[in-house]
Amino acid sequence: MRSITLPKLFLFGLALAAGLFARASEAEVLAAVRAADDARIAATLAVDATRLDAILSDELHYAHSSGVIDSKASLLESLTSRRVVYESVEHVARDFVAAGPGLVLMRGRMLVRVGSATQRNLIDLNYLAVWREEGGRWRFLAWQSSRNPAPAKP
Repeated sequence: MRSITLPKLFLFGLALAAGLFARASEAEVLAAVRAADDARIAATLAVDATRLDAILSDELHYAHSSGVIDSKASLLESLTSRRVVYESVEHVARDFVAAGPGLVLMRGRMLVRVGSATQRNLIDLNYLAVWREEGGRWRFLAWQSSRNPAPAKP
């Protein structure tokens, strides 16, 4: 039987502590991104262009379930002009996954009540989004969503 020397035990303890610290750091990152996404949704519902400008990446690629693709500028314009009005957002499922240093994926399902000058819709969406750390802040980089089909009628 091999004996464990004090230096080996010390190194094992450091490795264990580093693993626990890394997990705590990942949990903190995911909590920060969750808070940033909550702020994004609140700013969208409030049509707060100043807050959205700070949250959205300048390189935003926003692919709506309709197939329309928005940049940061075009998304902000459609919101502030009230061409599109987000009335409510309800998460059915939402989770966050660290994808690498400075990148977090957000995936889930949501019910979105959205309107325009001529119509109002409740849309059931699956989505995948990307958050990226930019200059020490979490910024919303990309969005891709697809509509779920309406439930079958009995």
